Amino acid sequence: VSLNSGYHFCGGALLNSLWVVSAAHCYKASMQVRLGEHNIAVSEGTEQFINSAKVIRNAAYNSRTLDNDIMLVKLASPATLNSYVKTVPLPSGCAAAGTSCVISGWGNTLSSGTNMPNLLQCLNAPILTAAQCSNAYPGEITGNMICVGYLEGGKDSCQGDSGGPVVCNGQLQGIVSWGYGCALRNYPGVYTKVCNYNSWIASTQAAN
Repeated sequence: VSLNSGYHFCGGALLNSLWVVSAAHCYKASMQVRLGEHNIAVSEGTEQFINSAKVIRNAAYNSRTLDNDIMLVKLASPATLNSYVKTVPLPSGCAAAGTSCVISGWGNTLSSGTNMPNLLQCLNAPILTAAQCSNAYPGEITGNMICVGYLEGGKDSCQGDSGGPVVCNGQLQGIVSWGYGCALRNYPGVYTKVCNYNSWIASTQAAN
């Protein structure tokens, strides 16, 4: 999913025909949700552009620490599900360290410099241990964050990927949140730990 306000500014993931999940730091009061995208610069005939009806940040979101960096976007009309527009299941449980995941987005592809791709990119990367994560970012990792990626650097999410999905064994386990630089050695990407929010997601959808 591409979140658009005249330009691509964040990613997201479709949970059902009416709801998209993204990162709270991507918040705008209104936006256009672009589904079925592959090349965001060209009309390929598979896209569905649907305006947001509601944008709801987690009430406990802290913009300084980025704790609880999760947000729900309700669509103004239901998406049509097809082979180009699919939902991703919420996690049945939290994923173990070492689990291989796929991170995707239209964000910057350069560690130093800027190259914003038009084509959707993806990366296979493992969930790191809580110890590896807190060692990389002492005092900054909460229980609502996971690190995914490579301590040796070279492969990572980056600016423009924010809000996008980390899918592990077919389930949404992470949302692109923050990191120090991109793809730098000893600074893996930090992601919202989606398994902590199943009940918040369910109750928010039920109330809206």
